Amino acid sequence: MQKILIKNIKKLVQLRDVQVSTIKGKDMDVLPCLDDAWLAIDNGLIADYGSMSDFPGIADWKDLQVIDASGKMVFPSWVDSHTHIVYAGSREQEFTDRIKGLSYEEIAQRGGGILNSSKKLQDASEEELLQQALPRLHEIILQGTGAVEIKSGYGLNLESELKMLRVIKKIKELTKLTVKSTFLGAHAFPLAYKQNKRGYIDLIIKEMIPAVAEEKLAEYIDIFCEQNYFSFDETIEILEAGRKHGLTPKVHAEQMSHSGGVEAGVKCKAISVDHLEYVNEADIKLLMNSITMPTILPGAAYFVSLPNPPARQMIDAGLPLAIASDFNPGTSPTGNMNLMQSIACIQYKLTPNEAINASTMNSAYAMQVEKELGSITIGKKANLFITKPIPSSDFISYSFGSNLVETVILNGEVYKG
Repeated sequence: MQKILIKNIKKLVQLRDVQVSTIKGKDMDVLPCLDDAWLAIDNGLIADYGSMSDFPGIADWKDLQVIDASGKMVFPSWVDSHTHIVYAGSREQEFTDRIKGLSYEEIAQRGGGILNSSKKLQDASEEELLQQALPRLHEIILQGTGAVEIKSGYGLNLESELKMLRVIKKIKELTKLTVKSTFLGAHAFPLAYKQNKRGYIDLIIKEMIPAVAEEKLAEYIDIFCEQNYFSFDETIEILEAGRKHGLTPKVHAEQMSHSGGVEAGVKCKAISVDHLEYVNEADIKLLMNSITMPTILPGAAYFVSLPNPPARQMIDAGLPLAIASDFNPGTSPTGNMNLMQSIACIQYKLTPNEAINASTMNSAYAMQVEKELGSITIGKKANLFITKPIPSSDFISYSFGSNLVETVILNGEVYKG
């Protein structure tokens, strides 16, 4: 594997000499950086870095690729800990319906929403799903994402849920991204079980989870804890069934209403609870004493015109906070993590430093890859990007709508698509 030296870096961003797992409260506004720096990559890992004033000799490095980053900055790649990037077709008609006044719930009752995507996915082959997903993955890589979690949840039957997870497994093999897989059979109740919800829950617990575990198709189990979807008690029952098969819990929590998703997640030792538009003070207190990462999904709240989650309140209370894209066809049809940070800054009043920490170290924790990704740390995987010439690290969030990523390095190699 070729060695890479990046020199004359205007600013090396998110340096962490000492391994940390999460960044909390006031510390989220602290972003360690080094001006006028160099960075060395060897064997796919960050080998060393320092100031150009102490630039080392490189005579002993053979086959060395040198990149001059004058005027440019180097960041660790974004970590996107919540996506639904494997799906069939699109749902722009629902976008128009919402503009005309229909709510998310009204669209779902008409057969739209998750059930719309479910029908399309059930009709698609594994190869069709893979070929639709790969361009989306290429796009997010070019926008700076180096690690992504991908959920099932549009299958809603044993065969199609396994089909989705097998596609995610192929994605792990075919792309240079770091990929984690989540089983989300409890995304909605399929039409065939509308009058027999207990039957579908039994199907998830007795057939789907064992099959997923047997094929080792997922690291996580997730559930949509929400009115008209899965209740607090059902959430705990399904997550605990997943835990017995080695799947770490995650929860879609407090998105459309306050339904107890955070409490259920903390009780089940979920690694993250995501969305959080309707989080309250009691939830914040529960999270304070937990291992669970609160994760906001700015694209979904923006696209569906939901209330802003109390992100500022959570940070000010001393919590860590992660940002993810929720890339999906219905409520957040983009995986642009730069845009997610801009929305978080503009609408939720995060500082740019907080948004960067939320999209790197804290989101890496939400994917359980904080020991290998999320910061510029010697020995971590060399997943990073070089920006175009920019004046400051704040410029990423400031310049919403622009892609300022010029060069992407994944697993220590320059990404060429």
